[in-house]
Amino acid sequence: MLPELPDAGILQIFIKHTSAALTLNENADPSVLGDMDYILDKIVPERDAGYTHTFEGDDDMPAHAKSSLLGSSLMIPVTNGGLNLGTWQGIYLCEFRNFGSSRKLVLTLMY
Repeated sequence: MLPELPDAGILQIFIKHTSAALTLNENADPSVLGDMDYILDKIVPERDAGYTHTFEGDDDMPAHAKSSLLGSSLMIPVTNGGLNLGTWQGIYLCEFRNFGSSRKLVLTLMY
């Protein structure tokens, strides 16, 4: 839960991990989540014979690549005491490991 937000500012959200990511996307239709998972798996499949970083499992290197593609931070405008997201936008915390552990976020509010 976020604390009370100021009338105006910027909220930066940063994830402290290399196998998960943050992104904005449509949050109205839950099928978007499945489609994004499908697309990312097509771009960066598991068990590719070319991977050399495989010590932690088939999902490890793909998780790192997907994390780099989507990114580790977001900047969200704060307006009138709330996050100024588009009508259909939602914040996604994307877990790319098959059995991910707990994740830590750093939220920095600038106003």
